[in-house]
Amino acid sequence: MAYISIERGVIKVVKYIVKRIISAIITIWFILTLTFILMNSIPGDPLSQGKALQPEVEAAIRAKYGLDKPKIEQYFSYLKNYMKGDFGISFQKKGLTTNRIIADGFPYSLKIGAWASLFIIVVGISFGIISALKQNKIPDRIMMIISTLGATIPSFVFATLFLYIFNRKLGWVPSFGVGTWKHYLGPVICIGMFSLAYVTRLTRTSVLDVLQQDYIRTARAKGLSEGVVIIKHALRNALIPVVTYLGPMIATLITGSFVVEKVFGIAGIGSLFTTSISNRDYTIIMGITVFFGVFIVIASLLVDILYVFIDPRIKYD
Repeated sequence: MAYISIERGVIKVVKYIVKRIISAIITIWFILTLTFILMNSIPGDPLSQGKALQPEVEAAIRAKYGLDKPKIEQYFSYLKNYMKGDFGISFQKKGLTTNRIIADGFPYSLKIGAWASLFIIVVGISFGIISALKQNKIPDRIMMIISTLGATIPSFVFATLFLYIFNRKLGWVPSFGVGTWKHYLGPVICIGMFSLAYVTRLTRTSVLDVLQQDYIRTARAKGLSEGVVIIKHALRNALIPVVTYLGPMIATLITGSFVVEKVFGIAGIGSLFTTSISNRDYTIIMGITVFFGVFIVIASLLVDILYVFIDPRIKYD
């Protein structure tokens, strides 16, 4: 009987994961389709930028990029290419593919996003736990003030203040570039402030809620130390809502912050996206948008799968 029970449990887990994978595939298709429709709904096209072209030259360029074909044919060609990982050729950057441009910019965004994610996870969860354990005391009030500032002040304001204080006034950090670890300090902190505030508040609320549960009272009644009660019994359940937020958050941070990268002069994927919008470089806009979307969907999928191992209360049916 025990073997049959385990087998059924495994089948349910597999079905749960397969359903999530199918849902992710449908979501990616929706992102691809919506991106295509929106970009083709915008008045004008990349060839309308800059100086006017002679009719025969414009016709040749449209034929080269497939812009002379019916929209439905362009759509299926677009889907086919994107499924192969081919995001097309840039209209504005001669001789460069969107894949190459993303490959050049993504490592910078990846490094900033990875460090920002680690900063948020370690500091945010720690702040939230301390705040919950010291509820309505001075540490709690300090953490809440910090999280309120982080949630209300835009990242580009933090970036400007950071450069003004630590570069112009104190001279501790460089103003732009990615040469040393000091170059990454400002972007990591400024990109992470909003999520840090959110994770702090979410952890605090979740820990306070879990500490009111009956099984926590039972653990304390058994004479377990407060450290064991918090670490072994409270945190596992308290961090489930936090894990829900961390998946999309990490994906968003890694794919780049548009404004902050621009302020710090970092040629990451976020900075490339803002430049491509101003240049109306459609292939780059569409390629980066889909790249963002797929990255976030995959991160959410991994979080859903991680739930299987974190929360045994998940209903698989």
